[in-house]
Formats: sequence, C-alpha cells, structure tokens
Amino acid sequence: MDTRTTAYELAFPHPGQEEPDRVVVRRTDASGPGGSAVYADDSGIVRAEISDEGEVRMLPSGGRQALTRPTDVKPLP
Repeated sequence: MDTRTTAYELAFPHPGQEEPDRVVVRRTDASGPGGSAVYADDSGIVRAEISDEGEVRMLPSGGRQALTRPTDVKPLP
C-alpha cells in the first residue's frame, strides 16, 4: 500500500443485502495503538487504523459499539 494514501473505501457486509455497505474514510492526524495512521469517515463514527501493508484494525468511537471488520479495503486516489 502507498504510504501517501489519504483515503480508503471500506466495504462491510450487510445482512439481507447482496451489496455491502461502503464507507469512505480519510486520514486523520492520529495514530492508532499499533502506530499506524487512523482514518475516519466524515461523521467520525467509523474509525480504523490502517497500516502501510493494508492491515485494518477497527477502532471504537464510542461505548457499546459492535465493531465489524471490513470485507474489502480499497485505497482511493
């Protein structure tokens, strides 16, 4: 993965739908627990630490949040 990537599209499974839900996250100034950049959607609810190798760790943005791993991660230009 390109370390200059500023945005990713994350796809999440959605029960009862063929197509996954897609969310765009953009790089923030924060680093996650693994030391990689944190990306967030415009609402700040979906947060993920994404490594240079494309490994994704979902991060909670509030209490009682059920975190789901994305089924697909695509860097955006």
